[in-house]
Amino acid sequence: MLPYFLGCPSWNEPAWRGTFYPADLRPAETLGHYSQVFNAVEGNTTFYARPSAETLQRWAQTMPEGFRFCAKLPRDISHEGDLREQFVATETFLKLLAPLGKRVAPLWLQLPATFGPARLVELAAWLDEFGDLPIAVEVRNQAFFDKGDAERALNRLLHERAVERICLDSRALFSCQSQHSAVRHAQSKKPRIPVRPAAFSSSPQVRFIGGPDLDTNQPFLEPWLDKVAAWIEQGLTPCMFLHTPDNHLAAAQALRFHEGLSQRLPGLPALTLPQPQVEQLGLL
Repeated sequence: MLPYFLGCPSWNEPAWRGTFYPADLRPAETLGHYSQVFNAVEGNTTFYARPSAETLQRWAQTMPEGFRFCAKLPRDISHEGDLREQFVATETFLKLLAPLGKRVAPLWLQLPATFGPARLVELAAWLDEFGDLPIAVEVRNQAFFDKGDAERALNRLLHERAVERICLDSRALFSCQSQHSAVRHAQSKKPRIPVRPAAFSSSPQVRFIGGPDLDTNQPFLEPWLDKVAAWIEQGLTPCMFLHTPDNHLAAAQALRFHEGLSQRLPGLPALTLPQPQVEQLGLL
């Protein structure tokens, strides 16, 4: 059993066929395969659309009990209007996720860049309403990265409630000079914000956004290998999620991260890909 959570933005990536996934793996089998290797996934899908009740039941039947689905609140809750007016919508969303049980840990609230210091009162009210849940918050407004009063107020609000401040590290992505369409698209969509490693609860959260070359990403990952190892040695249970521009290499990046962490923490269980079943032929 791993002492930390490791995963990718999603498990449904066709480009992984023939490498991470067997070439003939059916789409319905990808979650089962993924969850035999990684023990967590970003719930990006819920940010864009609410899954059906039938889909959630299927996920619950497939995900191991110890798996973590870090579900993002839908963007109509996090990005449209006052958070204090979203209590009912949040409750409805949580009821939808109920089949996953404790696998939803933490629930992610990703706030837009327009969510600035003047709106912290909304965040405080929302967190107080749902404070019995494990929650992590991602902010993108530059005022929360200037080491001034606004950032101190945000950190104090989160720390007092044991709510994690999600750290997004996009330095590797923005250091990339590639003109590939996937890189340019990712650079146009991902925020370019300072890195803020935080551990306000027992489970710090990190999103690493790499470029398309794993070797080039490695210098940016080295400090995270040290940081995650230190957190684990302190008795914390960090969550580490690895991205690449089109996520075609996200699984490979995550496997490489674990390999590097194993060098710092000897004795970590190895991650191995499930082997395809071989049909046994009877004797003639």
